[in-house]
Amino acid sequence: MSPDAQQDLASDQRSAGAQDPGYRGETYISTNEIVAFKFGGTSLLGADRMLHAAGLVSDAVTSERNVVVVVSAMKGITDRLLAIVRALEAGCRSDARRDAEHVLRLHLEVLRDLHLDPSHHDRVARELDYLGKDLQHDASPQTQSCAAVRPALQDRIASYGERFSARLFAAALDRSGVPAVPVSSSEFVLTCNNFRDALPQIEETRRRGREILLPLFASGLVPVVTGFIGATPDGRVTTLGRNSSDYSAALIAHVVDADELVIWTDVDGIYTANPHESTEAKLLHELSYDQAHALAAAGAKVLHPKVLPLAAENKMVVWVRNTFNPQFRGTRIAPASGSDSSVPAPHGCHNSNFRGAA
Repeated sequence: MSPDAQQDLASDQRSAGAQDPGYRGETYISTNEIVAFKFGGTSLLGADRMLHAAGLVSDAVTSERNVVVVVSAMKGITDRLLAIVRALEAGCRSDARRDAEHVLRLHLEVLRDLHLDPSHHDRVARELDYLGKDLQHDASPQTQSCAAVRPALQDRIASYGERFSARLFAAALDRSGVPAVPVSSSEFVLTCNNFRDALPQIEETRRRGREILLPLFASGLVPVVTGFIGATPDGRVTTLGRNSSDYSAALIAHVVDADELVIWTDVDGIYTANPHESTEAKLLHELSYDQAHALAAAGAKVLHPKVLPLAAENKMVVWVRNTFNPQFRGTRIAPASGSDSSVPAPHGCHNSNFRGAA
């Protein structure tokens, strides 16, 4: 979908929400539970995995529960996109354009393997083609980029993985019987202009995000939101840093006041050590915010350090679960009983178990 078409869609969504009796400005009048699902790149690698993940969403959506999905790029795609940036920096424009065409082909192959009905397939193919043309344009600059604009170009090119992924996953959800719509987080995640490691402006992001996302809930749709990306006040695409998709998911969950955030990954939960490297690793079934924060401070790869401070603001429960072993409970992170749910703020740049089902 072209940027103009995305803007028109967002405008239509806001207009529809404003007319919905369940929507009043920034307040969605509903008693529904809200759950945010985040799927990493391994969970989305190919049509079969996308359809499997879509089934998890389908199982979660009920008349009493709204779901918002946050997606990463398919595994390996961000690396391919950053390789295009390196090719451009080296002056190898033909290689960059070839690689951009290859990235589009990979996503069109996934679309083919989703086996959508012809009219739906053609619509999504057009959206992917629009994106592919934009990517090829960015990968074919008329002149060599100067050092001052390279970070912005890198972020713009790196963002295409999530944008492709959101369109494909929304299509997989539709095929699974779940009405869904792709949403570019650059439409509402407002950031500073620190490209490659941008900091969101939380309150303005929340205001803008609610204007876009809450009407979709009111219309019975599942928003499929791009992780990882935002935009500066003047509309230039930014990224929140590598491996920031968990943080993106926590941010989106915060925007919609989600009761729970489920981070779907390729392991059964949080371990005391890397289970691929140590036979002594033990799975942790329950953690408080403070315990999870302490593990992260000690060097454990638990969650992005900015996830828990956001979760603590509205006492959101965070789950870490295995996409490929969904019958397994996973790790639950929640406020400790009797605690004030506070988690130390992160340092750095200034810039199917749901609640009650465990």
